[in-house]
Amino acid sequence: MDLLDRLLAHDAWTTNQLLIRCAELTDEQLDRVFAVDGRSVRALLAHLIGNVEVWTDLLRGRPVRRHEGDSPSVSQLQARHEAASAEFADFARQIQSEGRLDDFWIDTLDEPPREKTCGGAVLHVLTHNMHHRAHLLLLLGWLGLKDLPEGDLLSWEAANA
Repeated sequence: MDLLDRLLAHDAWTTNQLLIRCAELTDEQLDRVFAVDGRSVRALLAHLIGNVEVWTDLLRGRPVRRHEGDSPSVSQLQARHEAASAEFADFARQIQSEGRLDDFWIDTLDEPPREKTCGGAVLHVLTHNMHHRAHLLLLLGWLGLKDLPEGDLLSWEAANA
């Protein structure tokens, strides 16, 4: 398994583990807004998953999906996560196998639109997700969930050996 495969698999698996734990929360807990950044657990999950969808759409040069006003259930978020992470991973592997990680594309959401590398975008998504999973772990602890996964890559590797 190469580094990209490890990073992609760890990212998808770890987010899924947190979604499984979020299913233990009530709607009130999922929607409680925390002062850390003014988001709830549900909003943070939607942001994390939506980010993967948006970057996949941008990299593929297609219209960006929008989910404004949604209040998805944890099971709906799990389904979106499964589909989004699989599509993102497939595309990341494709551009790697085609030797296109250093190719440029135009990020049309930037004002003004600007060039970015495919590899930089892939790594941005993965590090963005890790940042928000750490934030999510903090919120879940505040909500009283115990025995949360650490979320690091070596723990993933040990659990999936």
